[in-house]
Amino acid sequence: MTPRSKAMIFWATGVLAYVIAVFHRQSLGVASIEAAARLGVGAAGLSLLAMLQLLVYAAMQVPVGVLVDRFGSKRMLVTGAAVMACGELAFAFAGGLAGGVAGRALIGCGDAMTFISVIRLVSLHFPAQRNPVLVQLTGIIGQLGAVASAVPLIHSLRSYGWTPTFLGAAALGAVAVLLLLTVLRDSRPERAAGAPPGLKAAWAEPGTRLGMWTHAATQCSAAAFLLLWGYPFLVQGHGLDPSTAGVLLSALTLCGMVCGPLLGYLAGRFPFHRSRLVLIVIGTTAGAWTAVLAWPGRAPLWLLAVLVVVLAANGPGSMIGFDYARTFNPVTRIGAATGIVNGGGFVASMSVIALIGIVLDLHGGTGPEAFRWAFAVQYPFWMLGAVQVLRYRTITRRLLAAQPST
Repeated sequence: MTPRSKAMIFWATGVLAYVIAVFHRQSLGVASIEAAARLGVGAAGLSLLAMLQLLVYAAMQVPVGVLVDRFGSKRMLVTGAAVMACGELAFAFAGGLAGGVAGRALIGCGDAMTFISVIRLVSLHFPAQRNPVLVQLTGIIGQLGAVASAVPLIHSLRSYGWTPTFLGAAALGAVAVLLLLTVLRDSRPERAAGAPPGLKAAWAEPGTRLGMWTHAATQCSAAAFLLLWGYPFLVQGHGLDPSTAGVLLSALTLCGMVCGPLLGYLAGRFPFHRSRLVLIVIGTTAGAWTAVLAWPGRAPLWLLAVLVVVLAANGPGSMIGFDYARTFNPVTRIGAATGIVNGGGFVASMSVIALIGIVLDLHGGTGPEAFRWAFAVQYPFWMLGAVQVLRYRTITRRLLAAQPST
């Protein structure tokens, strides 16, 4: 078997593990209404579950990045898949908030180990010019897990109930563990001469922070929509049938899968214009939400569909942040740099999810007016993210211009 074939097999195995991780990550989103009834919680309680999952995920990013650089991708992927399976098992039998919290915390912990590990596989086994497209493809294919967590999971909950549905999710995690143990091979990278390793050096690199703010500003809106609040927003806030809402959530993911290769190609083909792509994603997202939130009463289906299409660029746009991490860091600290980028994005997402839940509870309902105020909390995140992208773009360009030419 050629090295190229091995690289493709390893990458494909890692991507499949990521697909299953995304399924676990987003399984709460379409089960939110059932979770509220089963666990006896309101909007703030649902926010707590999703926020805790993301808090654990975000808090684990930097430690996991350092551990991936030290122990390799295979060990971290296997551990992550096993932890997520345990989380789904706990969630299957949860009858109150404590059980739900334990399940989602385990899922957040295992999920944190997955994407960084796959990105490291890409950096180790593929040439630099192919990295942007492969990273986009990793994210895109991974979103098949989101598709599986939408309509199929809704159908399973209706047909089989809570416990069998999440027991099936736990079994899927066990399959991932066996596959990773059987197929994946891994090795630690050799340290490049003169390249300082570790977290401190990764954070000191302005390109890492450019990637972090890119990820934060572009990811938070679609993440909050998919992970928790999109389904209630469409069903309770705008009166859509649950099946229609599921189709829109799936359409968001599928449109993102179409958008991703285009953004990956543009990022690889025009690396000095990546920040323009990021700012376009931020601007169009803010514009689409403004149109929906400013609509009197319930927004029409066509406008909600437009919102979904625009949000589809958020995930691919956030992947540009990982390309910045790769560009400005050697492979010996790519895990730490990727962890910083990913952690920043999920801290922003967690904050948006929590604030939406708090505002909904303050307004005492889930109608169009309550959701209008709740989703308005996104605007400061977009503004701060855009300013920081512009700031660190200037710094990195100045540093690149100061480097001696060879």
